[in-house]
Amino acid sequence: MSGFDRFIQRPTFVSSENTLARFVARPVLRFIQREIASGVLLLIATAAALIWVNSPWGASYGDFWHTELELVVGSWELHLSLAHFVNDGLMALFFFVVGLEIKRELTTGDLSGPKDAALPAIAALGGMVVPALIFFALNSSGDASAGWGIPMATDIAFAVGIVALLGNRVSPRLKLFLLTLAIVDDIGAIVVIAIFYSQGFSLTWFLLAVAGLLVVRALQVARVWAVLIYAIVGLFVWYATLRSGVHATIAGVALGLMTPARPLLPKRDAQAVVDCIPDDASVDEIRHAAFLVQESVPVTVRIENWLHPFTAYVIIPIFALANAGIELSTGVVSDAVSSNVMWGIILALVIGKPLGITLFTWVATKFGLELPPGINWGQYIGMGLAAGIGFTVAIFVSGLAYDGFPVLDDQAKIGILLASFVAGILCVIVLAVNAVVDDDPDTHS
Repeated sequence: MSGFDRFIQRPTFVSSENTLARFVARPVLRFIQREIASGVLLLIATAAALIWVNSPWGASYGDFWHTELELVVGSWELHLSLAHFVNDGLMALFFFVVGLEIKRELTTGDLSGPKDAALPAIAALGGMVVPALIFFALNSSGDASAGWGIPMATDIAFAVGIVALLGNRVSPRLKLFLLTLAIVDDIGAIVVIAIFYSQGFSLTWFLLAVAGLLVVRALQVARVWAVLIYAIVGLFVWYATLRSGVHATIAGVALGLMTPARPLLPKRDAQAVVDCIPDDASVDEIRHAAFLVQESVPVTVRIENWLHPFTAYVIIPIFALANAGIELSTGVVSDAVSSNVMWGIILALVIGKPLGITLFTWVATKFGLELPPGINWGQYIGMGLAAGIGFTVAIFVSGLAYDGFPVLDDQAKIGILLASFVAGILCVIVLAVNAVVDDDPDTHS
């Protein structure tokens, strides 16, 4: 065996029998690879925020997140509080990954064909319209009415994670359908945020943001490969969007949707490159071949693989820590219980989501569409309850809807927490009662 063969077959630290590897590294990796992992971290961050703000040191919570950050370059200045940096900056990266997921689904996934996309799109529409109507029926006037967009959202991480808890008792087709529905739901939430929750519109900055996106497109046409250039232009697009009054996270979505979702090099060409590597290839030749093989994987997939762990396990927990801190004093809870905002969100997410999804789907089946094989109506209702877990994006929209109205924002967040908890429990019960084991190997990847 050559020295090179021995090198590439050398076991890594994680695969070794080292005590730290066996009892720390491997369990942590297994946890991260599970679908439920990001949801667990999100719960921990939420609990930490609630404990912090209701502890004797609760005043420091607001002081910390209102810490001012400054970036000064010559006469140019950017001032953001730490909370705004999380919500407008870090969450833009989260929505960039959402944009990548949407682009992948629209190009090569379950939304690429009109027939495949029809039923989840109709179901998602019902899951947005009915909750919004229920909330608005209870909050039709005053400042509270601005929160109608809150219960339209579905938390993909929590929803898919809850369903994953039941393992093979839930059809893989149901999980795929839920994921597709949640992505369509995200598209709806993005449109709502862009149109209804943007403030102080500036046409000049908006046109500059559009110009930045056109530069990105021109770079793609010119086959510019340097990631750093795209990152610099992307930062400009984000800043221009922030200054335009359109919420800055929309820049992340737009850039994600512009990312190429098809490989720049066909797989057969990549295989030909590998086959043509000479036995005595130099380091530069191997490096160039590796670069070409890499281009046989779509850019969306590569970037999503790089960023998803960071957004799921770092950004979203930080977001929860920054936004889930609600003072649960007797007065606050009492006001929330008597508030139509809280009850509107609870009824909208727990009842409105599954009702809208199921009702719109039932109507669609009367016009020729069919449920995916292996899914019964009981499991479908359970999936609708999973969609009622509107945690992350719902809290995000609440902050936009009730910006400047902290009492309403707290009432909304209490409603989101309670509704997501109840919807999650009911989802597990309904799916367990209606368990269907799918033995079709074609549905397992």
